Amino acid sequence: MSSLPGNAALSAGHCEHPILKILQVKVKPNARASVLVAQHDGTWLAQVAAPPVEGLANEALIALVAKHFGVRRAQVRIKSGASGG
Repeated sequence: MSSLPGNAALSAGHCEHPILKILQVKVKPNARASVLVAQHDGTWLAQVAAPPVEGLANEALIALVAKHFGVRRAQVRIKSGASGG
């Protein structure tokens, strides 16, 4: 994972047709604390404490997005970006 913008896809809801929301997220690994903040341009800034090795920052991003939006981690995936596809 790098500090380049990537996309995280978030599906939420327990209905037949879940809500799908695409977030454009700039990720900064090795932060002091993990936070997710909306930016004025509609994108998000995610600072994750995990280092960008062996998928740790990706997992931290997924956990952070899931917690912020109140969904399960399994409902969040990285669509593109470093190791996202």
